[in-house]
Amino acid sequence: GHSGEVRILGIPSMRELMRIPVFNIDSATGWGLTDESKQIKGDSADILCGDAHHPHMSMTDGHYDGKYVFINDKLNTRVARIRCDVMKTDKMLTIPNVQAIHGLRVQKVPHTKYVFCNAEFRIPQPNDGRDLYDPSKYFTMFNVVDAESMEMAFQVIVDGNLDNTDADYTGRFAASTCYNSEEGVTLADSMRNERDWLVVYDIFACEKAVKAGKFTTIGNSKVPVLDGRKKANSKFTKYIPVPKSPHGINTSPDGEYFVANGKLSPTVTVIAINKLADLFDGKIKERDTVVAEPELGLGPLHTAFDGRGNAYTTLFIDSQICKWNVKDAISAYNGKKVNYIKQKLDVHYQPGHNHTTMGETRDADGKYLVSLCKFSKDRFLNTGPLKPENDQLIDISGDEMKLVHDGPTYAEPHDCMIVHRSMVKPNKLWTRDDPIFESTRKQAKKDGITLERDNKVIRDGKKVRVYMTSVAPSFGMTDFKVKQGDEVTVIITNLDQVEDVTHGFALNQHGVSMEIGPQQ
Repeated sequence: GHSGEVRILGIPSMRELMRIPVFNIDSATGWGLTDESKQIKGDSADILCGDAHHPHMSMTDGHYDGKYVFINDKLNTRVARIRCDVMKTDKMLTIPNVQAIHGLRVQKVPHTKYVFCNAEFRIPQPNDGRDLYDPSKYFTMFNVVDAESMEMAFQVIVDGNLDNTDADYTGRFAASTCYNSEEGVTLADSMRNERDWLVVYDIFACEKAVKAGKFTTIGNSKVPVLDGRKKANSKFTKYIPVPKSPHGINTSPDGEYFVANGKLSPTVTVIAINKLADLFDGKIKERDTVVAEPELGLGPLHTAFDGRGNAYTTLFIDSQICKWNVKDAISAYNGKKVNYIKQKLDVHYQPGHNHTTMGETRDADGKYLVSLCKFSKDRFLNTGPLKPENDQLIDISGDEMKLVHDGPTYAEPHDCMIVHRSMVKPNKLWTRDDPIFESTRKQAKKDGITLERDNKVIRDGKKVRVYMTSVAPSFGMTDFKVKQGDEVTVIITNLDQVEDVTHGFALNQHGVSMEIGPQQ
């Protein structure tokens, strides 16, 4: 959330195990202070805050592979990648041509080749001031990022404002909820229509067009841009009408359905993914893909799944989790008298995102659900005007949902994912050839330094590089001298091989503090 970081919690204890700084500054590790972290942040190294939204792990054939976690910064239009072997951010990209990256998901099949992310706000293109007062020239884009290089693959222009996104289990289709089909510029203007859209993208068609050079670019950016606007009758997109100002979009673990959550409608819309090919071929119309539209309650935002045919939708206004059965909802849509709602559970209060254990993969196990509640009010001890939020753990293993844990947390965590521990196997020590420190190793080689051995000061005019080793509790040199006005870089190699013997280095009154883990 607004802290700009990722937190790792254990389930079912809900204890916080680790914090991974991403878009923020962290004095415990030196993130945002060290040269390496500034290089990773790249052109946004001077931005010291972020609004972290949607963490999602890379997949292989629809299963988590424990390699990367991707997360977006809505505030500053960035996407970052976390390496799960060291639980550190290793890449960061500012998305060009757009403003405010919101929904983010990964391609699930055959592997995470792409990261899909929405730019939410419509802006002039190019955004250089010339069309600032002409909203007819505003638009936004669906963005596709190469997961390995963390560079842009292509962008797709769309109508309206994009919200959340998800992908199917074939690799061909991704979908985004889209509000403001009115293309208004005020809140009232953007809420008039009873239906907005779920925008579906044919990723294969997009790739084919980019490969054939059938794209344009915007301003100084060289990123391929495809026209997917509704009025263009694009072969890249289809606009499925759904009620109203849809927010979350979630793929069922069996790969059969997209579920679009209405937000300003009491309904969610169930769309059959196996009908999308016919839609793009022109054999059926957009609403022919809809197989259910159950009424659940007030303010449906996000839906999770248990792998047993049940869905769990957060009701923001009702402050409830609604458990419903997908097949029963389809039967009711076809005219049969069946009660598809199985249970409603009060939560405390205003739930946004919710996630089930492994529920975003083929491996949904139906054990637990986490509800991220945006308000806690009187739930915890008073901490002043800024209250702790409430992460609630719910047991869904039986026929009824049971609330088992309330957990206070800081500054509105926005989203989460739940991954079985067997999927993630972090290193216990750093490796000496870790790519994060490649530039440091190159400089050391240029200076004739062996990092594992040498303690030496290299003077290069007013640039001074101090190389030293450390073995707890000592550094390889007791002091070094530099001149006022020098630019001093300190490089430390931790020679300890014992897990958790993490050293630190700080310089009083200089704003310097950094973590140096074993073998780092």
